[in-house]
Amino acid sequence: MYISVLVIPVPERNMDLYHSWAVKSAAIFKKYGCIEIIDGWEDFVPRGKQTDFHRAVAIKEGEKVVVSLQIWPDKERFYSSEAKMHEDKALEVEGEVPFDASRLIIGCFETIKNMAEGEKA
Repeated sequence: MYISVLVIPVPERNMDLYHSWAVKSAAIFKKYGCIEIIDGWEDFVPRGKQTDFHRAVAIKEGEKVVVSLQIWPDKERFYSSEAKMHEDKALEVEGEVPFDASRLIIGCFETIKNMAEGEKA
């Protein structure tokens, strides 16, 4: 498995808009091979002394942190799907995105441990 993680600052007033946007986005990613997407809306995100999620996305008053995990079969499928989505313009959205995408953070990770599958080599 390959994991793409997004950390997103979303205005609290846009929670419902974000949910609708995420459902539409998930359908696109699924069509291109994403196995699962898990979105989490900030509930308990403590502020740290040096670093924290809020600082990472330059959170503003009235915003919440959303974490989105995309699970892909493998690294190759993620990158080939990403290229194909851009080629097909599948990621071009109509209307306004319900958050400031310039402060979104993305990172991709190779699986080292999966509770369901045990250790990875």
